[in-house]
Amino acid sequence: MIGNWLVIGLSIAAICVSHIASGAEQLYTQQPPVTPELAFPGEHDVGVTTVAAIDPKRLNTENFITHRERRLVLEVWYPAALSYESGKTVAPATYKNVTRLQKPFELQGDAHRDAAPVAHGRFPLVVLSHGFTGYRTQMFYLGEHLASHGYIVVGIDHTGSTNADIQSEAARAPGLVNTLYNRARDQQFVLDYFADQRSPVAQIVDTSRAAILGHSMGGFGAINTVGGCYAFTSDFLQSYGVPAPIAMLMPWALNSCYGGRDTLDPRWKAVQLFAPWGGEQNIHDAEAMAKISVPTFYLGGDQDNTSGFGQGIEKLHRRTGSKHNYLLVFANARHNIGPHPAPLVSFKSDFELGHYFDPSWDIEVINRIIEHMSLAFLDCHVKDDPTRCAYLPRQENAQQYRGADQPIGEPWKGFKHLWGSGLRFYRSPQKIPEKDR
Repeated sequence: MIGNWLVIGLSIAAICVSHIASGAEQLYTQQPPVTPELAFPGEHDVGVTTVAAIDPKRLNTENFITHRERRLVLEVWYPAALSYESGKTVAPATYKNVTRLQKPFELQGDAHRDAAPVAHGRFPLVVLSHGFTGYRTQMFYLGEHLASHGYIVVGIDHTGSTNADIQSEAARAPGLVNTLYNRARDQQFVLDYFADQRSPVAQIVDTSRAAILGHSMGGFGAINTVGGCYAFTSDFLQSYGVPAPIAMLMPWALNSCYGGRDTLDPRWKAVQLFAPWGGEQNIHDAEAMAKISVPTFYLGGDQDNTSGFGQGIEKLHRRTGSKHNYLLVFANARHNIGPHPAPLVSFKSDFELGHYFDPSWDIEVINRIIEHMSLAFLDCHVKDDPTRCAYLPRQENAQQYRGADQPIGEPWKGFKHLWGSGLRFYRSPQKIPEKDR
């Protein structure tokens, strides 16, 4: 047995050395057999490409009077057609970015850079929207995973709100205003962009079936995009440092619905909200939220000290009127339930590490659970696959052990026996008990 573990250890070490030599970190281990069923890769090889998109006329948030071009950098994952006939191995892609303190890093992925898309098929569009200070590849693991199961996934660099953009404390206030106005509009723009543009990937994308997956401020914007209208007040804006004369005028520009449209875009079939911000601040109009009809899936840690839980994430879930409205809770987890695990450079300061790390959960375990639950939700409500709807739990608590004198319960579908501890799942119109908040 010791010999077997030694061989495994040496193999892992060799892999790590090879990635260190190439400059790219491998954040993920080999998936163990206890990984939830739908977290394993799908039938498609995955390609990835970077696209520069321009909205030719967007309101300038520096003055809310003029308009200017808004440039967005997009990372696009898609089912790919790799050729193995030549015997040459195509190296997987890597993802470069910077931390909040501008420290560069490079991460190893499984997708293949600029590989040819598959020739046939039409695949739903999924938008990945990061939080305030983030980047388009912050959930690259999920982009690759969903693409392997037949989706076109687009990660957005929300200009003015990325790690690279917010380089100083002075940049945070204008970056926040930029985010409040543009987040939902960027999400809607990406859907329109892929419906109108011409490219090899665009030929296989089905924009009539689309979803948004947003973390933190990405979730804040996604709620608006599907009908949770904003209800900003001048008092709120002043509390975040906006001068009083400007704060009196800004609600007129900010208080909009549907990502800047007049009505809901019917192409949105589902929205998934990772620790969405705004609930504690009552940013979204309660009456508008009660009218949301798009299937919604909230995910959060009950110790989230950024978005809040009882008066934040859980309140948003409770106010949402969708017939299909779910909430997955990670017991004792904080805010960082969506992004990839921490790159090595982030371990040099608590500030950096706090952007990725969780004190109670292994982030890779959370990521694998997210892969499983996200695929179940999207396949159910975007692809209308009833077999995948069965993976959305009916049993609230995943904890199976009830004591020595009690029978052990059944696991959630797709979870291995006794491997779902720490998870709870709610369906509306359930009210979460006070003891579970």
